[in-house]
Amino acid sequence: MLDVSVLPLDPSATEAPYEQLRAQIASRAASGDLAAGTRLPSVRALAAELGVAAGTVARAYRELEADGVVVTEGRHGTSVATGSAAGSDAAAAAAAEYVAQTRRLGLTRAEATRLVEQHWS
Repeated sequence: MLDVSVLPLDPSATEAPYEQLRAQIASRAASGDLAAGTRLPSVRALAAELGVAAGTVARAYRELEADGVVVTEGRHGTSVATGSAAGSDAAAAAAAEYVAQTRRLGLTRAEATRLVEQHWS
């Protein structure tokens, strides 16, 4: 189970709480700190632990699922994605983190893409 003590949310940050949570979980999954198959707390449990609305956690989980970082299996809960796509899941998480960071810095899509192209070669 995810140790929520390592998911501090900064109430003074310009980034929305759901985005802070999404970015932290994505980053930890990409780095391997959250191993594939690790169960995440329920939406309500994590919201209570972090002192945020359940909708905040639900939105973070939805976006993580859309990015392929986590899977939600109804009553079995949400866990870090597993399987042969683990490498692409990690890449998707890294890309999502990059997009979030460049948005925080005020870069446009074109500017962010140009940076990737410059560093690719």
